[in-house]
Amino acid sequence: MSDATVPMVETVGLHKTYGDFKAVKGLDLRVMPGEVFGFLGPNGAGKTTSLRMITGQLQPTGGQIRICGHSMADDPIGAKGKLGFIPDRPYIYEKLTAVEFLRFVGGLHSMDRRRCARRIDELLALFALERWGGSLIENFSHGMKQRLVMAGALLPQPRLLVVDEPMVGLDPRGARLIKKIFRQICNDAGMTVFLSTHSLDVAEELCDRIAIMHHGEMVNLGTLGEFQQMVGQPQGRLEEIFLQITSEEQEMRDESRIRDLATEDMEG
Repeated sequence: MSDATVPMVETVGLHKTYGDFKAVKGLDLRVMPGEVFGFLGPNGAGKTTSLRMITGQLQPTGGQIRICGHSMADDPIGAKGKLGFIPDRPYIYEKLTAVEFLRFVGGLHSMDRRRCARRIDELLALFALERWGGSLIENFSHGMKQRLVMAGALLPQPRLLVVDEPMVGLDPRGARLIKKIFRQICNDAGMTVFLSTHSLDVAEELCDRIAIMHHGEMVNLGTLGEFQQMVGQPQGRLEEIFLQITSEEQEMRDESRIRDLATEDMEG
């Protein structure tokens, strides 16, 4: 099987429960090389729980996760070695310089020193931080810190980049740069960006396909064009479509709950 046909992310029947609460219910996903994949949903939809399971930070209750063909359960080192993760609230050592921080990240991945040095120079330039390589991170703006964290995630050249809310705190120029980089690394390097965000305009602009989570379940998966066709809005914006889908899903759940309660009352 060629690399182009091996999913970067594959989940089968993935679920997570906390007591009686079902946070994620049977998530089935296949995300392919070269995709910018959007993972959307209202607060409490199960997005963050899913991301933590996919990146190996949280043990699933059941189901399977494969990263670039590596089972997260049977080969966690191999799976994690293929991915980079940028959380919504990344921690960074602010008493280091930018170069020192990136060297530290390279050491964690046992990178060759010369290769690491080359990559650091490339990434500082890519993220418009080359002038600040010798500066303490504590003097960086929030946007500069965010870009540095992304540089660190890309340093070991992962095949998959998982990003939780990448645009938080970025100014328009910084956000534009990040969107350009995400598209570039997918088009040129064949990487995959798995993007969880509440910024629907970002998802609309960037994502090749989008999954919508609601109440722990994936309720829709497709391209923007497929969503537009499904809801009968050929020119519809993603925000309008997202609100319609999640509202209809909620209404269906409410109606089902009312029917259940009515049945219980009749039987009682």
